[in-house]
Amino acid sequence: MPARRAVDPAELRSALLAVGPWLRGEVEDKPARAELAAAVRLSARTLEQIAPGSSVEVRVPPFVAVQCIEGPRHTRGTPPNVVETDPRTWLGLATGLLAFDDAVAGGSLSSSGGRAGEIAHWLPLLRL
Repeated sequence: MPARRAVDPAELRSALLAVGPWLRGEVEDKPARAELAAAVRLSARTLEQIAPGSSVEVRVPPFVAVQCIEGPRHTRGTPPNVVETDPRTWLGLATGLLAFDDAVAGGSLSSSGGRAGEIAHWLPLLRL
């Protein structure tokens, strides 16, 4: 499988700015699916780039799942360290509009395994 191309920081910034008003609650209308998908995928892949490894799997259905953070490699079945959330919560984390612990406490983010919380160290990716 060929390696993914590196995420262009300008492309990430543009994608996050496009959904920023929705994330901040300035508009009620959800962004177009393509805009939302681009923001989620680019931000998750940026995390994958800056925190390489495969000990934690980050899932943002239906758009993306990435593995990140150095440590024991997981190859089969359900990974022991999983973070799963919805697109809005993920983008809130990625932009600094939401803290990891607040998302867990609020029930919008599921975190399992002793290493899953380590992604908080790498967030936000870009403050809006």
